[in-house]
Amino acid sequence: MLIDILFSWFGVIFIALIILPQAIKITNEYERGVIFRLGRFIGIKGPGLFLIIPIVDRMLKVDLRIITLDVPPQEVITEDNISIKVDAVLYFKISDPGKAIIEVENYMIATSQISQTSLRGVVGGSTLDELLSKREIINEKLHEIIDRATDPWGIKVTAVEVKHIEIPENMQRAIAKQAEAERMKRAKIILAEGEYQAAQKLKEAGDILNVEPVVLRYLETLGDAAKEPNTTILFPVEMLGALRKLKGE
Repeated sequence: MLIDILFSWFGVIFIALIILPQAIKITNEYERGVIFRLGRFIGIKGPGLFLIIPIVDRMLKVDLRIITLDVPPQEVITEDNISIKVDAVLYFKISDPGKAIIEVENYMIATSQISQTSLRGVVGGSTLDELLSKREIINEKLHEIIDRATDPWGIKVTAVEVKHIEIPENMQRAIAKQAEAERMKRAKIILAEGEYQAAQKLKEAGDILNVEPVVLRYLETLGDAAKEPNTTILFPVEMLGALRKLKGE
């Protein structure tokens, strides 16, 4: 009789040692447990220690921290028919663990795929100049599109950044020439503005001295030429009258 009782207790303890670890669950502060009972979703538990019914209940852990997802390079033809390669990085987190498990088979793969298609769509609808000069606007468009698509899956997109745009070599040379032409254009504009301002000042000085501005310009040129050694200066005779006038003779 005593042996039967001992065997019974040993059996109970043995079963408890097997079942208890399956019943006790612990999740970290950044994790949640999605609980299914006989295949039906019954709720979310955690963080900390909690119990489930072994065999009947099944728990899936979901990480709530921000996930960094690299969007692989995509070959895209821009709106102005330029073939480029572009990649990006996506930052997102799980806002609803239940939806992330129930609404989509694999939220990581699904988010990656929607990010790739959205990147191709946004880049394909933009010109190369917009991609290079308006990167923040492109990022905002991607953020809005991907966040709207993943919201039913319980996923919140926190940021999207276009990382690198690979441009064909012939286009790189064209862009370099365009930039050089733009710099020359700005230099010529600045030089022209300086010449205009100098002409205005000479005109004002000529009005004050009652002398033609061309005479003052000529004298300015003579002053610059005189700084050079071994310089021969030819003085036009028609300037003598103007110079006498300037001296008050």
